[in-house]
Amino acid sequence: MTLNAKQVEFTRTIAYFLVWCAENDYEVIGAELYRTQEQADWYASQDRGIANSVHTKKLALDIFRYVNGRISWKNEDYEEMGEKWKSMHPLARWGGDFRRKDSVHFSFEHNGVK
Repeated sequence: MTLNAKQVEFTRTIAYFLVWCAENDYEVIGAELYRTQEQADWYASQDRGIANSVHTKKLALDIFRYVNGRISWKNEDYEEMGEKWKSMHPLARWGGDFRRKDSVHFSFEHNGVK
């Protein structure tokens, strides 16, 4: 699958996922569908991400869950969302499964990068 075809599939799948979130009363805020290589390098230098992030390929979206008037950083608040996301496409990956948890990260794997 070409990168552009994968981006189309990711965009379609994330749209369905966001509708599912709304239908299930998850209040969410989307952030960083695209990250420049400079941003990815800076995050990596701050130990807050990786330089070869799939955000630079438009294959990831950070989705923050709004719970009781605040953004949640608790992995357990994202688990149901993560399971749903992973069930939607064979390339779908959730950051809550990563060794260094990143619960807000919803992506498609590309060239071995999640």
